[in-house]
Amino acid sequence: MKSFRGKTLSWALSSGTIELVLDRAPCNEIGSETLPELEQFVTALPELQEDAPALIISSARKQGFCAGADLRELYERSQGLDVSDKRASVRNFIERIHRVMNALDSAPLTTIAAVHGVVFGGGFELALTCDLIIADKMARFCFPELRLGLIPGFGGIPRLKRDLGNAVVRDLLLTGRSINAAKAQSVGLVSQVTAEGDALRVARATAAQLGKFDRHTALEAKKFIKPVPFDELREEIDIFCELIARPAVESGLRKFVESKDALPYLP
Repeated sequence: MKSFRGKTLSWALSSGTIELVLDRAPCNEIGSETLPELEQFVTALPELQEDAPALIISSARKQGFCAGADLRELYERSQGLDVSDKRASVRNFIERIHRVMNALDSAPLTTIAAVHGVVFGGGFELALTCDLIIADKMARFCFPELRLGLIPGFGGIPRLKRDLGNAVVRDLLLTGRSINAAKAQSVGLVSQVTAEGDALRVARATAAQLGKFDRHTALEAKKFIKPVPFDELREEIDIFCELIARPAVESGLRKFVESKDALPYLP
């Protein structure tokens, strides 16, 4: 399948580049609608990548790239469940999203996240699966999970540790504050910062350049410089599922769901 348009995302193969576009209101929250379509994409990826050296992931939503997990859905689905059932339900979802993220992380082509606006929580984790992050100057990156009594659960901690120094990792995780694109570039998270609204154009130009290189060499280089931390990723799942049933998480999710703020995920 060379192209697809679903309820929450679309993809197409054009001019030697695969483009995956997130498009779910309000800001591409990842839940029970988005996950099956992401799974469908990674199932189609082996065929798509035969004709493409690069993949670009971007967003059609003006608010940003992705605000993370659908916390309202997570809260509503957990109501009425006992502790063991809640953990089992969450583990099933988390293991599925990890399979998607791992497939993107290890895909045998160069992957580029073209981001703008909100790049929070699970959206930040999705961007971290990519080989390159190209950000417009208005992008902001954040792991706000500690405010909910949680840790990032989509693979964010091991991938952040792989890519950045410990001081930056601790700051992002333990304070929950956001950083802008310029700061993200200065610490090595973002490879390029563009003018507002220009990230996708620059990502496409970068993908076109990649098409000039030998694919086998590029893949060998990627394997060498970007190992997938599978053991730590499995440990993250265990910790997340252990935390999910704690009263502090229930309270944090309830506060989020009941918030009257237009964008309650903003710090």
